[in-house]
Amino acid sequence: MTGDPGHVGGGRAGAPIDPRTGAPMPGLLVFAPDGLPEVHPGDDLAALLGDALEGLLEDGDIVLVTSKVVSKAEGRLVNAVDREDAITAETVRLVARREHPGGVTRIVQNRNGLVMAAAGVDASNLPEGVIALLPVDPDASARALCTALRERFGLRLGVVVTDTFGRPWREGQTDVAIGAAGLRVLDDLRGTTDAAGKPLSVTAPAVADELAAAADLVKGKATSRPLAVARGLGALVAGLDEPGAAALVRDAERDMFRLGSAEAEAEGYARGYADGATGRPDAP
Repeated sequence: MTGDPGHVGGGRAGAPIDPRTGAPMPGLLVFAPDGLPEVHPGDDLAALLGDALEGLLEDGDIVLVTSKVVSKAEGRLVNAVDREDAITAETVRLVARREHPGGVTRIVQNRNGLVMAAAGVDASNLPEGVIALLPVDPDASARALCTALRERFGLRLGVVVTDTFGRPWREGQTDVAIGAAGLRVLDDLRGTTDAAGKPLSVTAPAVADELAAAADLVKGKATSRPLAVARGLGALVAGLDEPGAAALVRDAERDMFRLGSAEAEAEGYARGYADGATGRPDAP
């Protein structure tokens, strides 16, 4: 990815030198440090992260941590006899429900406004019968971590809290930002021009999501490395008053796919049937 130093492509991250120009090429370094211990409810997560990152950080680095360890530290663990009940409790709006041989998958909007499978309720890497709920306010969690890490190291740092999402049009999953602090979550290029001089009217890369996905490549799902650092995008690091990851959530009114296809068809059928039953002249 390329661009001027005010946008994402301006990073260097110890990138190789271009032999034709002698200048470093734009680059991004992402690494996953070891050393973060098992996190328990009530732990000082900022202190644990700081210990694991001691001697590793540079000015402009972005720290990415999985939501699971944030949830553990914040005590968002519950004993669940029925995982489906926990999902229901975290659900604000059902988007789609699909039965399959392994059970039922529900895509829902949760209390944070996130549309995702199972409301973010997760039982992986936890004792049997225990499940983790997402942090109550992931942006506030990221802001607290960012504030503490900046004070400890005296560096300009950003923090992203990540979680795994599926995509409606593609197979597989990828990590996205559900909480963020100290960085621009959107690299808004609207109002600028492209390399050919054409105006850009909608281009706004969701860089916090792109960073979360890159971090997942080095953290892994079963390596006990829930922490990563991205280096080379210091131009994104900003004040703690920047909007968090909630700014990336599209509200239901602007969502072109507010319901799953089967749910939309059923809703339309029910509305048409009700109109016909009331004898409305415009009913089909």
